[in-house]
Amino acid sequence: MRLLYLGLLLVSILCVGLVDARWRLFLWAAPRRAWTVLLTGTAFLLLWDVVGIATGIFSREGNPISTGILLAPHLPIEEPVFLLFLVQLTMVVYAGSRRILESRRERRA
Repeated sequence: MRLLYLGLLLVSILCVGLVDARWRLFLWAAPRRAWTVLLTGTAFLLLWDVVGIATGIFSREGNPISTGILLAPHLPIEEPVFLLFLVQLTMVVYAGSRRILESRRERRA
């Protein structure tokens, strides 16, 4: 049970990656640019978390579905994986929404 959250995050990343690959929305459309966005976005959000932890805004409490492995005080190993997923999902939703709106616009013209 201790790997449940991390495992679900990895499965979610894989599933969003499959959607991305099928419609070539983000990573499969422009890999170099996408990796830059993924890594920059994840680093920014991770820095945000570190500042929040340092100022006492964020803290971590143990739970039965996490590994319990900490990268730093109050920073579980699942956090960077979640942030990577969050950036990936956001970009795939953005690219997909944009494609749908452009397609509708072209049909009207």
